[in-house]
Amino acid sequence: MSAAASKSDPSALDLAVIDYGMGNLRSVLRAFEHVGGKPRLVSTPADAKTADALVFPGQGAIMDCMRLLKQTGLDQTVREWIAADRPFFGICLGLQALFEHSEEGDTPGLGIFPGQVVRFKLNAPYKIPHMGWNNVRWNSQGVNDPALQGISPANDQFYFVHSYHAQTPDRSLIWGETEYGYTYTSAIRRGNCFATQCHPEKSQAKGLQLYRNFLTGAARRS
Repeated sequence: MSAAASKSDPSALDLAVIDYGMGNLRSVLRAFEHVGGKPRLVSTPADAKTADALVFPGQGAIMDCMRLLKQTGLDQTVREWIAADRPFFGICLGLQALFEHSEEGDTPGLGIFPGQVVRFKLNAPYKIPHMGWNNVRWNSQGVNDPALQGISPANDQFYFVHSYHAQTPDRSLIWGETEYGYTYTSAIRRGNCFATQCHPEKSQAKGLQLYRNFLTGAARRS
């Protein structure tokens, strides 16, 4: 990609979406296409190597997710990608897998960030899984934070469906928090790495705005 194109045209990005055999890939691809991206599926480390930005979608059980990542070698790809501070967006399991361990199936994660993934511990009337629309309280990096352009700091709603959530001792990692019986971490951010527990591709205009902001930022950095 030329420098001129990268600064003005996010559609010029080589946007890789990890396909490790599970996850709602069609809706993620459509969402990124809707905001001007040209995503492609990658299923091996070699496929992802030349990309400008990497998206890690996921849904289902983390045991299967981690097993398939290891089988393909994409587990190490994700570790190296984030270590190199290359543009990355994780979705749902794509957030949970970044931590050290999950209670679901007593499963080791990628260990990129400190913390655990735990099951909701809730009493009535709260139901598990946490499913439907809920607010995210975003931690902005300044008034004109490009990652949150067009997003309300606390009033916009996003779509969730999950029984487990991340806990981290590193408060600087927390990008967003949500209330569901108690406050939990619903988004993380470190450098060019972003990940959300919600599904932006199912969150209508505000979810698409998150993806648009990610693409724009990735294009500026490429």
